[in-house]
Amino acid sequence: MFGPHLTLDLYGCDQKKLNDYDYVHKMLDEMPEMLGMHKFSAPQLTKIPVQKNSFDKGGLTGFVILVESHIAIHTFPGDSFASFDIFSCKYFSEDNATKYLMEKLGAKRVELNRLERGRDFVKHYPRNVQKASVIANKERTLVR
Repeated sequence: MFGPHLTLDLYGCDQKKLNDYDYVHKMLDEMPEMLGMHKFSAPQLTKIPVQKNSFDKGGLTGFVILVESHIAIHTFPGDSFASFDIFSCKYFSEDNATKYLMEKLGAKRVELNRLERGRDFVKHYPRNVQKASVIANKERTLVR
């Protein structure tokens, strides 16, 4: 198996925190190390403006690319809701991730889903982070 893909839907979150660019950016920046992962790039975060005549009430959308894969967030301050994904070729503490996010966002409830990705893929991609980093860096250099 390639790795776990954890999705967390967080309800009853602090609306102010969900709309705070610097606060969410810092979360994305800190979380990889807290989970024992390695950032491949700095977090990218975009403020989504409120759209008139649309269901979109604004918020933030961001991600951080990891050597192990990625972490992503979408916030919906008007609904006190955040959607968070962690996909990794490395196992990590789902409990720590859940507690961290609930505490940081002031969530009252979480809906957790876990997928096992790439069950037959492990023979093609190493689990060793250093080896995976070398492969990923070579591939990204070739694309540029």
